[in-house]
Amino acid sequence: MWMTPKRSKMEVEEARGFRPEWTPRFLVVEPPEGEGALCLVCGHLVVPLCDRDVRRHYEAQHHYYERYVEQGERAALVERLRQGDPPEIPPLTAEERAARAGLGLARLLALKGCGWGEGDFVYQCMEVMLRDVLPDHVSAIGGIDVSPEIIRQRVLRINENLRTQLFNRARDFKAYSLALDDQAFVAYENYLLVFVRGVDQDLEVQEELLTIVNLTHHFSVGALMAAILEALQTAGLSLQRMVGLTTTHTLRMIGENSGLVSYMREKAVSPNCWNVIHYSGFLHLELLSSYDVDVNQVINTVSEWIVLIKTRGVRRPEFQALLTDSESEHGERVNGRCLNNWLRKGKTLKGIFSLRKEIEAFLVSVGATTVHFTDQQWLCDFGFLVDIMNHLRELSELLRINKVFAAAAFDHICTFEVKLNLLQRHIEEKNLTHFAALREVVDELKQHVKEDEKILDSDRYQVVICRLQKEFERHFKDLKFIKKDLELFANPFNFKPEYAPISVRVELTKLQANTNLWNEYRNKDLGQFYAGLPAESYPIIKGVACKVASLFDSSEICDKAFSYLTRNQHILSQPLTDEHLHALFRIATTEIEPHWDVLVRGRNQLHP
Repeated sequence: MWMTPKRSKMEVEEARGFRPEWTPRFLVVEPPEGEGALCLVCGHLVVPLCDRDVRRHYEAQHHYYERYVEQGERAALVERLRQGDPPEIPPLTAEERAARAGLGLARLLALKGCGWGEGDFVYQCMEVMLRDVLPDHVSAIGGIDVSPEIIRQRVLRINENLRTQLFNRARDFKAYSLALDDQAFVAYENYLLVFVRGVDQDLEVQEELLTIVNLTHHFSVGALMAAILEALQTAGLSLQRMVGLTTTHTLRMIGENSGLVSYMREKAVSPNCWNVIHYSGFLHLELLSSYDVDVNQVINTVSEWIVLIKTRGVRRPEFQALLTDSESEHGERVNGRCLNNWLRKGKTLKGIFSLRKEIEAFLVSVGATTVHFTDQQWLCDFGFLVDIMNHLRELSELLRINKVFAAAAFDHICTFEVKLNLLQRHIEEKNLTHFAALREVVDELKQHVKEDEKILDSDRYQVVICRLQKEFERHFKDLKFIKKDLELFANPFNFKPEYAPISVRVELTKLQANTNLWNEYRNKDLGQFYAGLPAESYPIIKGVACKVASLFDSSEICDKAFSYLTRNQHILSQPLTDEHLHALFRIATTEIEPHWDVLVRGRNQLHP
């Protein structure tokens, strides 16, 4: 448990008062009276007082002053501001406005997965509209260079700006976790996406893309490990602060003797490291679990149907909703691997099941085989797969909700495991209450078979559910290891001190006796409550909170990358350097806003 870790306390700041290092960094001083931080630029008093609030004010209002980077310049700037003589901020020149517009266009093209050459088309569209609506302003866009090479350079500069911001924030992480996704590139299988989730002393959570590793160049697990360690070192993240790993459950990740997780855990074993928690069921839950429950290769057969519909049934009205959903998911052009992965989603499979009569009629009309529609076992397998994937879809949707912390996600997983036990009992009793599709198939088959003929092979499906139960137990066993830590984090005032380790009982008893903290707990969300918890009074509880908050609580950022790839596979499949691919995925997944002023007016930078 983390309540009795190898290190007894987190390295947290003792005080939440004004810190002198904020003055040169964020241009604030301690006010003459009261609490807070007084901004030297605009006179705004920043309260409540924590690093997050001071930084946000500075970045939102005064990031222009980041151009003063040298220590002597920064000190001189602070002195001028103290004397009430702030440097004049010159307005953007026409050239700088054009550069700002060009950067914004490059970012938009990257977000939409457009090629570098699309900038010229956008320029022509703008020119046509301005000529008709604001003819006097057509010349305003004349200075925007939209050539492919310039767009490419701008995308790289935006990526570098976002990367620098991430590294600056990573220095303040008290704990962090990694998510390793080698299934995002389902069409090519040659890249590993590495995401980082870090939390600072104020429990502000940051989830970002750390790096992309080319698996072609880093084929061995050792080389892959070295690439990840290099990325961590570049970001200033030590293994001593790593708390968790979430991965896919491929052999490359979780192989017993040669998986990447084993290597990383060995590397993180030292007196100064925490026990690294690993769980492998969050990422692509529906996709990877479907292989365990597809007992009759149903997906492959359905995939062949969809290919036929896309080629010979595209005008049929009954398939329009299905085709529209397919195109919105992965575009008009799609390879077989991406198509299979789309079909492994519970929602998609359920929709196709509802169209099975129409699909059978279509297959007859085009002369394709319909043998599966006369195979009782295959139809039952189809219905069972639809039902199980629908249950997995419901869990997957819950696990996509972020900013709920890992304790809530663990509750969803435990609830689903109880649900699997219920499904196991029901299928054993041939009670199809929670198997709507299978029940529908069985009812239809009963109309065409003899009364004493067996239709449902319940033993077959019990084996499948049992296999799924074992997989869930294996994937999330580490979360059960820290179950008490998660319970303490989620309900500190209901956690009985006698069930806690001796080292935390005094803190927990003192916390539960504090009426003011109880009121804060009721009126604030968990993140705000723990951010305001005094570290000097509750170092162990605060340490547990930082660790739990740093665990990935959802698959949102990985799903965002996966969606970006499937929508834009026709662009991303073209020759791109690793650097450009990294830039595109960072821009597509980040929540950080680029520092446009630094990009436009920054020192020693090109201004394309």
